[in-house]
This record gives sequence, C-alpha cells and structure tokens, in this order.
Amino acid sequence: MLRPVILRLSHLGICVADLERSLRFYREGLGFREVSSLELAGEPAATLVGLPGVSLRARYLERDGTRVELLHYPVPGALGDGAPRPMNARGLTHLSFRVDGLADVLARLAALGGTVLAGSRIGGERGAVKAAFVCDPDGTRIELVDAPGDPARLPGEEG
Repeated sequence: MLRPVILRLSHLGICVADLERSLRFYREGLGFREVSSLELAGEPAATLVGLPGVSLRARYLERDGTRVELLHYPVPGALGDGAPRPMNARGLTHLSFRVDGLADVLARLAALGGTVLAGSRIGGERGAVKAAFVCDPDGTRIELVDAPGDPARLPGEEG
C-alpha cells in the first residue's frame, strides 16, 4: 500500500491589492528577494482557486529558506478593506521576524506603506523582550521581535 508523503512546505500565499507596492515592502523592508513569477488566466487556474474567469499575477519571494507568494488578482480583484484581522480569527494570523533595532525597522516599514499597530509595542525595560506589530500595505500582520543574537532562537527561548 502506498502511503502519502509530504515532501516540504512550499510557500505561504498573501493576496495583495497593489503588486508593485507589496514587492517594494517585502523586498526593501523585509529583505526578501524575488525568485520566480507566474501569470495565469482562465482555466485550469479558475478551477484551482475557485474564481471563475480569474486573472492572477504571482511573485515568489524568499528569505531565510522561507517563500511567500504575493498574489495579485486583476480579475476579479482583491476582497476586503485591508484592515488587520483579529489575532484570534481562525487561519494564518501573522508572519514573525527577529530584528536588531526595532524602532528603525518600524520606521522603514512605515515609509514603505506599512502601518505600525498602535498600542502593540511591548518591552524596553531592562532585559524585557521588545516587540511590536506592523501590517503590510494590505493588512497582513507582521510581528517584529527585537532579539539580536542567535537568529534561530524562538521568542522566549533562553540563551
């Protein structure tokens, strides 16, 4: 009997309203590099994504071995108002990055169209983790944890 094998995580998809604006944000602000692109219209893409008559443009970006796919839909367009979803809404809640120099990173991301979520900053006291949330230009939450040192450490891990 054959058993299914999951080979690897391929990428995370993020729907964007303005592809060029989002490319600038993710490349210049978060340090991703573009690795591939894709443009599709009609079938079989319409069946796969469940959007009749779809036209989509995708850009694959990579950083630290993680890939994100920015998806722009000229037809039928992007839904939603770009407001951040609540953290307790089901599904993907956020991307997280370790940074060195939280204030400078927040300023750079805001200059590239991001929105710093008011009241989300924590820490700053001696030894406390400093962190904040920013949203990309389409409302995707991005957690920034000021944690210089070993970049492989997860938030809350000692040493």
